[in-house]
Amino acid sequence: MPKQITPLLRVLLGATVLAVPQLVHAQGGKEADLAARLERLESEVTQLRTELAAARSRQDETAATAATAVRKSDETSVQVTRLADNTPKLGFRSGNTTVVLSGYVKLLASNARYSGGGDPSNTLGRDLYLPQSIPVFNPANPTSPTRVTDFSAKQTRFWVDATSKLGKHALKAYIEFDFQAAPGTPQALGQGTQRTTNAYDLAMRRAFIQLDRWTFGQDFTNFSNPAVFPESTDYVGGVDGLIFVRQPMVRYSLRLSHGLTLHLAAENPETASATAGAPVLIENGEDHAPDMTGRLEYAGGFGFLDLAVLGRQLRVDNAKTGAAHIVDSRPGWGVSASGKIFLDDKHGSDIRFQATYGEGIGRYLGLNFGPDAVLQTNGQLAGVRNLALFGAGRYALDDQWRVNLIASYQRIFYADTLDPATTAGIAMFNRQAWSVAGNLFYSPLKNVDLGIEYRHGERRLVNHLNGHVDRFDVAAKYNF
Repeated sequence: MPKQITPLLRVLLGATVLAVPQLVHAQGGKEADLAARLERLESEVTQLRTELAAARSRQDETAATAATAVRKSDETSVQVTRLADNTPKLGFRSGNTTVVLSGYVKLLASNARYSGGGDPSNTLGRDLYLPQSIPVFNPANPTSPTRVTDFSAKQTRFWVDATSKLGKHALKAYIEFDFQAAPGTPQALGQGTQRTTNAYDLAMRRAFIQLDRWTFGQDFTNFSNPAVFPESTDYVGGVDGLIFVRQPMVRYSLRLSHGLTLHLAAENPETASATAGAPVLIENGEDHAPDMTGRLEYAGGFGFLDLAVLGRQLRVDNAKTGAAHIVDSRPGWGVSASGKIFLDDKHGSDIRFQATYGEGIGRYLGLNFGPDAVLQTNGQLAGVRNLALFGAGRYALDDQWRVNLIASYQRIFYADTLDPATTAGIAMFNRQAWSVAGNLFYSPLKNVDLGIEYRHGERRLVNHLNGHVDRFDVAAKYNF
């Protein structure tokens, strides 16, 4: 090796010796820095994983909350729909009063077969089932069975409901009309006939005002709860054994406890008597004391149960008969138990019943099927007792279809002094009536009801003469 190269190698070796420690030190620093960075990255990754898990958890909770909200929204929508269906119509405002107009239009087509001859045209018995109008078959004067067909829209009804809030007081006025209740014949009322216009007078059914617990005006008698009336194509449905009276009254309602209410009323009196030998009922108009009624009602989610009592004075001024007793009176009384029991949570199916017994209550039962009392030839009133039974079952097949079965019965017991064995004075008086019916209703649209019904009814007299009717009805009704 040349000599001049040796010093250079020495210099290079020395520099290398001096540089190696620095390189080693530098390399160690880089490894430490990389390790620190790795730790920071691992820490950041861990943190990101934690945040990701938290985000996913929050997302799951949000999804669950959203699902719950959707479910609650659906439930709320259903509740709102039900509430809207059950809430009275808004109507319109007049000052501080809300006025609602409601009602229904109804067409009834009926075909009836009478075993004892026909019921005259344009009479109440042709428009609805009325047991006292069923002709009886008399072997001494036989008649052939008669079949009749009638169409009528007389049962069309509307009402006005006005409510106000006056400070802490609730005020309500209600008036209801239909075309069925007008008395008399079309000719007597100057109406049209079935031959031409079929026009019928408007008649007041109910008209009253309510101020807090008080009711003043005309309504269904407090002796009964009309909520027991069955769903029927007929005007009443099962009238034989039902209490059915509308009349003026003053009523007071007191809530005794949760679900328990007491209703007390003083109602219009009217003694409907008959004279021995003449079954025609007479409105005497000589009453002095009002009919007093009390009804205890217990209502809840199951339905309701009622217990009602009636006390009255029967009074007849028979001066025109020349009888020994110018004026005669006697007490009348009655008790009734009724109710409606729901069979499902939707209240679509139920059973309804009423049982009534009393003396001097003839005009309250079966549209006055029997007299309150019988005026004898000696000028005294003889008592008349009544037993009335009614039952109905309603079964909802679904939201549109339902079936109703109805049974009704009334029996009249006359005083012993009027027994047919001792006098023929009441031979032609009504003794009993009963009927059974079944129907099917279909609601293709909300507030539209289509119904078909068959009814068999029988009337029997004290002398055992009887007659029956088989009635077939078809009805269409739109509630508004």
